[in-house]
Amino acid sequence: MTRRSDYRRLSRRSSGFSMIEVLVALVILAIGLLGFALLQTMNLRFTQSANYRTQATNLAYDLLDQMRANRFQAVWYGGASGASFDAGEVDDIECSRPIGGVTIAESITRWQCQVARTLGPSASAQVTYNDGAVAVNISWGDNRWEQDAASTTFTLTTRL
Repeated sequence: MTRRSDYRRLSRRSSGFSMIEVLVALVILAIGLLGFALLQTMNLRFTQSANYRTQATNLAYDLLDQMRANRFQAVWYGGASGASFDAGEVDDIECSRPIGGVTIAESITRWQCQVARTLGPSASAQVTYNDGAVAVNISWGDNRWEQDAASTTFTLTTRL
């Protein structure tokens, strides 16, 4: 008889969860979900930044391919009168793709417009040509998250 009564007494004490156990479990779950939300936010930020870097890489290689196609006139692409421009100088609304016989100036204008449209109005480019050595620096403001962030620069150097 004592065994049955002891068993009934023990089973009444351990039959379910206390309110404190439930609250502790909810706090742990909430912390985990907040961490997951922060992880997703950072993932979005870094994915967008990587996309901008990929676009800058493609644009720099595009300009170098144009310069290789016009190797004997490649000096026209360098300097302030060439493909270089500062932030805000290029209006991406007026972009058009020339067809037919395309001049170097039209190719440069198209490329500048693509840079401004792809990387935003804060984008700029500096192209230097020195005896066959070419450096393309593309800068853009990657400050969607931090207002005081410095601009990001991609540099590609090669010899034609």
